[in-house]
Amino acid sequence: MYAVITTGGKQYKVSKGDAIYVEKLDANEGDKVTFDQVVMVGGDSVKVGAPLVDGASVTATVEKQGRQKKITIFRYKPKKGSRSKKGHRQPYTKVVVDSINA
Repeated sequence: MYAVITTGGKQYKVSKGDAIYVEKLDANEGDKVTFDQVVMVGGDSVKVGAPLVDGASVTATVEKQGRQKKITIFRYKPKKGSRSKKGHRQPYTKVVVDSINA
């Protein structure tokens, strides 16, 4: 059985036991989180929501909070001597899917 959930403006296909990295959630390590925005549930029979599947949810456990590797942003304007160099590290939350309730 699998489900497609929406969190942080992105969609993820998950099944039981999967570990996924999502946009930062306001939860501590070891907390249980519930994703109520389920777009689709698959398995023996497929349920597709319009836009969401009624009564479906996915529960997961927060494994860790962290930040991704640094990316470098470099901008310049030719012939003007204008340059800027910045770095960015996006925060994330790693969750492990416990169950899919459909």
